[in-house]
Amino acid sequence: MPTLIEIRTGHAQRMAGHVTAYGKSPRSGPVRAHAMGLEGDEVANTRVHGGPEKAVYAYGAGNYALWSAEHPSHAERLVPGGFGENLLIEGLLEDNVCIGDRWRIGTALLEPCQPRQPCSTLARWFDDSLMVKAMVANGRSGWYLRVVEDGAMAAGDSVTLEHRPHAAWTIAAVLDASYRNPPDPAVLERLSLAPGLASGWATWAARAAKAARPKPKAL
Repeated sequence: MPTLIEIRTGHAQRMAGHVTAYGKSPRSGPVRAHAMGLEGDEVANTRVHGGPEKAVYAYGAGNYALWSAEHPSHAERLVPGGFGENLLIEGLLEDNVCIGDRWRIGTALLEPCQPRQPCSTLARWFDDSLMVKAMVANGRSGWYLRVVEDGAMAAGDSVTLEHRPHAAWTIAAVLDASYRNPPDPAVLERLSLAPGLASGWATWAARAAKAARPKPKAL
């Protein structure tokens, strides 16, 4: 049974000349989830972060050891919280989480809707511009969740799958379809119709599928 290992929230602060809420600290006791995120969690740049389709960011605990082995120079920061996640989950990874799933954690019901698309904040956190491309290459992106039903969750809660509408579109499959070079238009068209896919990602996939020369999703 997958298990919620940690809940993390953070406040906006200045880092390398930019204001960000990337750094997050573990929470003890129940934390409430609602449509816009977790109670006590701030979003610095609302243009690209936060909102109903990026309400909660989850990451698979099993990924950290792989990252550390591949990037030993960053091992000190490749520990829980290193990717700014809200939820650290044991037993789930990108290849066994699907778009549109419904996962019950505590009394909250959450729905994966898109992979994390790495950006410059990730590069600044590790002081390494290559970490963005590394996340795309290895597929260890984590995933964003909608909050379908408000509720409270706490570290140690089980993560229970209640509904899976489309087993074909794992987070890993979405990443492969989106970053393959060149993309396959037929695959992108199917992706654009995946139940539960975030609206922005679906719009991009539909446009790319019809392009004369489709390109991978831009970083």
